[in-house]
Amino acid sequence: MLKANVRQLAYWPFLLVILCLAVNAYSTESPFDRYPIHFVTVDETAIAYQDMGARDGEPVLLIMGLGAQMLHWGDTLVQGLLDQGYRVVLIDNRDAGLSQKFYRLAAPPVWWTMVRAKVGLTPEPAYGLQDMAADAVGVLQALGIDRAHIVGASMGGMIAQVLAAAYPQRALTLTSIMSSSGAPNLSESSPEAVSALASGAKSGLSREEELANRVSIARTIGSPEYFSTEYARQLAERVMNRGSYGPGTVRQFQAILASGDRTDILKTIAVPTLVIHGDKDPLLPLDHGRDTAEKIPGAEFVAISGMGHALEPEVSRRVLSAMLPFWRAQLGSQPLREGLGPSPEIAPY
Repeated sequence: MLKANVRQLAYWPFLLVILCLAVNAYSTESPFDRYPIHFVTVDETAIAYQDMGARDGEPVLLIMGLGAQMLHWGDTLVQGLLDQGYRVVLIDNRDAGLSQKFYRLAAPPVWWTMVRAKVGLTPEPAYGLQDMAADAVGVLQALGIDRAHIVGASMGGMIAQVLAAAYPQRALTLTSIMSSSGAPNLSESSPEAVSALASGAKSGLSREEELANRVSIARTIGSPEYFSTEYARQLAERVMNRGSYGPGTVRQFQAILASGDRTDILKTIAVPTLVIHGDKDPLLPLDHGRDTAEKIPGAEFVAISGMGHALEPEVSRRVLSAMLPFWRAQLGSQPLREGLGPSPEIAPY
């Protein structure tokens, strides 16, 4: 009996090593892999989403940009929110990621859409930013979330602006990141950034060609100080494994152009607002962020040094350092329940 106990004790160091490795593997696993993907139908449009973290955590809704997927928020930012106890809800916008594609609708070349816009011919989009805002609200409604911190990046920031204006009862706060008001007098994108943007809508590329193109786009519009080819390639591979769809990017771009100048909308936003922008953004230069903050009553503006038009890990840490104190300062400033008004129709998918 004594020998048997000794033999059992001899295994403990190995068991502890295995346990430590398992714990470490879990802690380094992407939050996108730890939580399932769900779908909900909002006004006949299927929207993919992930619901992460504690159900009693303060809700955060993350809305990504043009042609991007929820994966583009990155592990650093999402895990950072989870570590602080937030309930994080992420969506794929319509026509992107795993959400419904509008295959039957026209998607003219990006260059043609831009030429028409330059001469004052507003595109007739398949849908608008207001429809995408309604999609996001539909996800919140399906989850029984009355209010959330609404966070949008790039086009997602524009959608978040529309959401906060049209559904103020749904927003605890608004955070608009590397986005714009759409005002016509703001600095133009660099030619390289425009070219990169257009290349994102290419179709018919081989996997390796698309992978190289995505890395090139990330290098062109990203943060010069923090860009990593390895990180950009890993993210691109993950995104491509979920699927890519060029025509959807074109239709989303049309929705942006059709939205035009949102100055009048921004002036009606009454929820606490934080605007974050990078001083190295080649796609939407710094004055786009500053202008957005000036047009939203009481908004705070934070410029992040070295940040381009992407959320690399170090940039994400700086974004968190701006967002989290702002949200905590607003804690208790608004009740979580109130008359919510009309919401989009939703149905299980």
